[in-house]
Amino acid sequence: MRTPPLAGLRVLDLTRLLPGPLASMHLADLGADVIKVEDTAAGDYARTAGAVHGAVSYFELVNRNKRSLTLDLKQPAAVELFLHLANQAEVIIEGFRPGVVDKLGIGYQTVAATNPRIVYCSITGYGQDGPYRDRAGHDLNYLGYSGLLDQIGTAGGDPAVPNFQLGDLLGGSLNALVGLLAAVIDSRASGQGRYLDVAMTDGVFTHALFPFLAVQGMGKALPRGEDILSGGMPSYAVYATRDDRHFAVSAMEPKFWQTFCVTIGRPDLSSFALAYGPEGERIRAELARVFAQKSFAEWTAIFEHADCCVSPVLRPEESLGNAQIAARGLVVDVNGVKQLAPPFKISDHPFVVRSPAPRQGEHNREILREAGLSDAAIDELQQQKII
Repeated sequence: MRTPPLAGLRVLDLTRLLPGPLASMHLADLGADVIKVEDTAAGDYARTAGAVHGAVSYFELVNRNKRSLTLDLKQPAAVELFLHLANQAEVIIEGFRPGVVDKLGIGYQTVAATNPRIVYCSITGYGQDGPYRDRAGHDLNYLGYSGLLDQIGTAGGDPAVPNFQLGDLLGGSLNALVGLLAAVIDSRASGQGRYLDVAMTDGVFTHALFPFLAVQGMGKALPRGEDILSGGMPSYAVYATRDDRHFAVSAMEPKFWQTFCVTIGRPDLSSFALAYGPEGERIRAELARVFAQKSFAEWTAIFEHADCCVSPVLRPEESLGNAQIAARGLVVDVNGVKQLAPPFKISDHPFVVRSPAPRQGEHNREILREAGLSDAAIDELQQQKII
């Protein structure tokens, strides 16, 4: 059995809630030793704030395979201890507002002075500079500033609030991973680390390609629900069934569109895949009438073996039992809690849950012993409430 791809990579994770913890969990799933550094009070807010639908918190879904260390970084001894650990690490991830880690005495320049190979990643809403750097924000704010929220929804309706944190997950988690893994490769080759400034608003804005194309070509984006990929084209749209379920049609290529038209019994529509404007509205209305004639189950059976890029719009609970999702092993059980497996499969690296999300401070003694501290020294830190 080969060693995991990131075995030997030591990560100190200061982040809380969602973007940073998910990024560091991906690293942990790939074999990195991720030490989750929490304060000695409430710790990561997601431990309690995330349990809004029952006993399971989303904390459990984004913190597996990590170890937890508690430090009161407002105390000089805790700062000294963190810097000692930072000298043994390759990556630090933090998600405070700009300037906070510098005030605490654990910022990039301080760490790099004694560990020049460190890769230090800061994840914020708006970045380390610019007029909004100190503003508070959450996912919906980043979508709003990026212009993307304006584009989500149906024609003539209000912007729709997505139940998928595009700013946090795309802008924060995944962009951070790309940058820091690139920096780790460079650091290991050159011995020189890097500082990464990852802004969630940047991440959403720079991936909103089709609204950007519209602005480039026409001076403004089309209203939501009217661009070619947001409902303006009959071959790329969502249609309601007789029982108020939905089907996703994305049969843009000629061969798929022709198969689709034959499958629904409307070969007369085969020349209208890319219809737009008033003609596109007419064809979409025709298709809406066709889909409204049959139930969700009936259309599911009809399209099951039709190769034309048409699929049922499943509810999340239905997706959990979907045959493709099951075949890919994307849902795993960890101590009775269903979790989502990593979205990547790497040869000779079977996904393993080494440990569930840690209890706050669960690994204090283990981590500090590894750092060279004696049990007596650890007891003293505990008595002084430094850990």
